Amino acid sequence: MSSDAPFQHLIESPELGEVVVGEAELQGRVRELGAEITRDYAGRAPLLIGVLKGAMTFMTDLARSIALPVEIDFMAVSSYGNATRTSGVVRIVKDLDIDLTGRDVLIVEDIVDSGLTLSYLRRTLAARGAKSLEVCALLVREGLQKTDDELRYVGFRIPPKFVVGYGLDFAERYRNLPYVCTFEGEAD
Repeated sequence: MSSDAPFQHLIESPELGEVVVGEAELQGRVRELGAEITRDYAGRAPLLIGVLKGAMTFMTDLARSIALPVEIDFMAVSSYGNATRTSGVVRIVKDLDIDLTGRDVLIVEDIVDSGLTLSYLRRTLAARGAKSLEVCALLVREGLQKTDDELRYVGFRIPPKFVVGYGLDFAERYRNLPYVCTFEGEAD
């Protein structure tokens, strides 16, 4: 039985298009990012801040790939709702529990589109006294950035299509796919 068998019914869904990043590619790149972070933060204990809900799967795998003591916290922000395009308005839905003062902070993002949400997060978190503040994004959707925020770690650069899977969703669906694929359905 293939490892994709539990997802066969989703693979055949007319809402799902081509696979953009496969399961094996994802897992390999996450291990590489974990090794880079381990090397770059040697002797320190970075605080990983996952941006919910999309980054949860990536952050879990990434944290297990970092050979350092790490702390984890989560923020939830919203700029999409149930749409396939960002509204451009960012709001904090869940704030952090940990004080950032003097900490080496690594924001863990699922996908960077326009960069507006990330720019907002960077400004907000930088104002809280972090010693350092970097970003690790699993995906960067090419050609949509309205800001030029520098990303320290990037998993994959993908075409400017709406994607789901590996934590990314449409209307809370498809987060459980072990790969990333295009979403071809209509907005609810």
